[in-house]
Amino acid sequence: MSKQSSLFQKFVEKFSFADEKELIITLKATAFKIKDGEVTNVQMTALLIVADQYGLNPFTREIFAYPDKQNGIVPVVSVDGWSRIINQHPDMDGLEFIYDEKWVTDQTDAKPCPASIECVIFRKDRTHPVRIKEFLDEVYRAPSQRRGNNNQPYFVPGPWQTHTKRMLRHKSLIQCARIAFGFTGIYDQDEAERIIEGQAERIIENETQAEASERAKQMLLRLIKRATQEGSWQAALEYAGETFSGFDLDFMRNGLKAAKVAVEVAQLPAGAIAKPGQASALNADPNAKPVSAQQAPAPKTDVAQNTDSASDSGKQAQDQNATVNRQRKTPLSETRATLA
Repeated sequence: MSKQSSLFQKFVEKFSFADEKELIITLKATAFKIKDGEVTNVQMTALLIVADQYGLNPFTREIFAYPDKQNGIVPVVSVDGWSRIINQHPDMDGLEFIYDEKWVTDQTDAKPCPASIECVIFRKDRTHPVRIKEFLDEVYRAPSQRRGNNNQPYFVPGPWQTHTKRMLRHKSLIQCARIAFGFTGIYDQDEAERIIEGQAERIIENETQAEASERAKQMLLRLIKRATQEGSWQAALEYAGETFSGFDLDFMRNGLKAAKVAVEVAQLPAGAIAKPGQASALNADPNAKPVSAQQAPAPKTDVAQNTDSASDSGKQAQDQNATVNRQRKTPLSETRATLA
């Protein structure tokens, strides 16, 4: 029997289900908050592992889960679930709350609330209690904003507006319990929703930037020009890393690396790069015998070649070689000062 099947069977027996299939169907319908898609067995197994670890009942909503954006889950323990695991801990010896005398009344649509609430948990095996204070301005969550049929924005109140004091008290209790008893890998519903929203914002941000910004494009041209003149490729890469991030940073790095390769290729001696079907100095046979000047065939000339174009190409090559010969290493500070 696999570990997954063994875990499912444990819950089948514990909650008197007929078989694993009935357990899975019930869990998917009751223990997951999902709008669309399908809950996988892997996600469900992850939830049961946490439920089993903390002795929580997924059918009475002591624990449930939000599927996250990476096909995993965010385990959510309700307030009843937190109360269960705190009070069942063998070293639990009582708790109390201390309310701040200062009250806050300027939060959006929220009820008046103490500026902070401190939770104190006593353990039987410790001399000093664990004290954790949560501040309203750090955990308060503004009401969600939506738009009506006329595209006018309006606010939808949530628990932080309707039960402000209770939400702050829950926050202090949960944070204190984490430190007092070492509860890890579980969240309250408010935390889980913030985690999912944060993941969605990062995914949307990555998807909406399909190309580099104009600032990145302009800066890339300046960095390539300066690095070509002074050989400061590493300084240019470091400057890009300090100035840009995300898609723009990838764009800058790729552009600088491609330009560096192009410059290095231009510096190669004549004949180092072979035309199709020809051998070059880079891939010539090391065992081949050298050919003397008398044995070498005379070069052919094309009378139809445009002499003006050849002259211009030669002049460009000379200018490029002169530029390359003047190259020197430039410190990052000098590059930054010039480009800022």
